[in-house]
Amino acid sequence: MYGGDEVSAIVLDLGSHTCKAGYAGEDAPKAVFPSVVGFIEEAGNIDAVKVEGDMEAVSDNKAIVAMDAERSKSKPKFYVGSQALGYRRDYMEVIPALKDGIVADWDVVDSIWDHAFRERLRIDPKEHPMLLSEPSSNSPSQRERTAEVMFENHKVPALFLAKNAVLTSFASGRATSLVVDCGGGPTTVAAVHDGYVLQKAVVSSPIGGEVLTECLMKSLESKGITLRPRYSFKRKEVRPGEFQIIDTDFPDTSESYKRYSQMTIASDIKEAVCRVPDTTFDENGYANIPTTPYELPDGQVIEIGADRFKIPDLLFNPSLIQTIPNADKLDASGHSLRGLPQMVIESINKCDVDIRRELFSSILLAGGTASTQQMKERLEKDLMEEAPQAARVKVLASGNTTERRYSVWIGGSILASLGSFQQMWFSKSEYEEHGASYIQRKCP
Repeated sequence: MYGGDEVSAIVLDLGSHTCKAGYAGEDAPKAVFPSVVGFIEEAGNIDAVKVEGDMEAVSDNKAIVAMDAERSKSKPKFYVGSQALGYRRDYMEVIPALKDGIVADWDVVDSIWDHAFRERLRIDPKEHPMLLSEPSSNSPSQRERTAEVMFENHKVPALFLAKNAVLTSFASGRATSLVVDCGGGPTTVAAVHDGYVLQKAVVSSPIGGEVLTECLMKSLESKGITLRPRYSFKRKEVRPGEFQIIDTDFPDTSESYKRYSQMTIASDIKEAVCRVPDTTFDENGYANIPTTPYELPDGQVIEIGADRFKIPDLLFNPSLIQTIPNADKLDASGHSLRGLPQMVIESINKCDVDIRRELFSSILLAGGTASTQQMKERLEKDLMEEAPQAARVKVLASGNTTERRYSVWIGGSILASLGSFQQMWFSKSEYEEHGASYIQRKCP
């Protein structure tokens, strides 16, 4: 239909933490940026308040009032991408595109897609078919809205929605596997059989990368360590190699921007020092563990001890969350939280008996949080203890962390560049003829 060669498809994977975008057939995404956006309500209203104060000093105030009326008509402004977010602005709120893996705000998602097309890939979406990833348990209304936004706002010629778990499976060259997707948002375990997700066997837990980052931040705060956002100080060189830290004060910074800046630092600490412990974490056993130093942006060096192991172990042992000070609000669904090994076994038990053996021997790890050191070994060890005797447990994870992190995108890149896939697109003409609901038939 789109003779494959002339125009390459674009693959978009909008995750809870980052958005990945690039051309089908390539081995890594071209653009990777945060899936949160900065947002300033009405730029005009804030300026109007500032202008009012200086009104007496201004002789020709009519021009200013006219200029201001023009400005307050302006649409809310979105700031997308790490660079735009890295620059602090007064009253800028930070809004996530997804909440619990589901789209929370379509305007935000639209601005993220627009940024990916126009700023990062520098393409016209009218000319490229789009392959989008979606959560395994995406609702029909969300899928129809996706089609609507893509066809109406971006005028794409064709579209296909593929489930995250299926794409991860394709990335590792398998049609049947059990995918453990552990990214920024909720952790999901889904069984894929012959290229289709078995909906009855999708199990998820709210504990993912963002929760771990938040727990690490709370734990550090309880020890008296404050993560100072980069905008809140300046470093001045007094003598060669010696810096003096000068505090800067921005009273109009929003809480959400301050939190975003702190979470960025906490996330980096987590990726730099955390690793999954070989056995269940135990306070006494890890009390005297050697600490690892980490230098914060303001030059302060902190020592991180047992937290290095405790935070990642939350994935295996969610009840640990109760031992982290002030993290109680994260523990809303307390009793129903299950660790990864229990989720894997529960998911496999919901599948037909004849494919269980195959699922046990092809468990795939995907997502940024799955790149934590020792994750694969620990999951395999715990499953061997809990799985039935006859099962051969094999946890597969690419040795290359880039592949593990972008496995959904890579699977999409492989799928969209296959010759046999070209007739599966949901085209614009079909959309105009049958409406958005037709996507349920075209993209099972």
